[in-house]
Amino acid sequence: MFVRLLYLIFVRVCGWLVILGRSSASKDIELLVLRHEVAVLRRTQPKPRWDWADRAVLAALIRLLPRALRAHRLVTPGTVLRWHRRLIVRTWTHPQRMGRPPVGTEIVTFIERLATENTTWGYQRIQGELLKLGHRVSASTIRRVLQSSRTPSPSSAPPAG
Repeated sequence: MFVRLLYLIFVRVCGWLVILGRSSASKDIELLVLRHEVAVLRRTQPKPRWDWADRAVLAALIRLLPRALRAHRLVTPGTVLRWHRRLIVRTWTHPQRMGRPPVGTEIVTFIERLATENTTWGYQRIQGELLKLGHRVSASTIRRVLQSSRTPSPSSAPPAG
């Protein structure tokens, strides 16, 4: 028990020596950060809510703290980086288009021409002919193009007799 008490006293004295060795500006910044954190905690009911002004103040002040003290804040450097990433994502990202790019008009007219000139060909045969010519189009895209253009599709063509 006595050894534990001596250890705690020694740790406390070392902590005071470290504080005495720091500059007054560092101490002032730490006090400002702590006061701002306490102010945020006082004005919130169940959970701290940080608005943009709180985030800006803490991000600016935390950068000035010594490295050892940065990790012991309510707002850690990881939190500041996460706020920054969200801001960048919200500001600089464009809406993502879903799916493949649309088929060009040249290929659409070529699909329609192949379907009208060769009424016995199916979607897969048209797909194979387009692949031979260097155009990679799926059979379902060919079906969709033919249905939207109201060209007689291979499935609705009359049987050859």
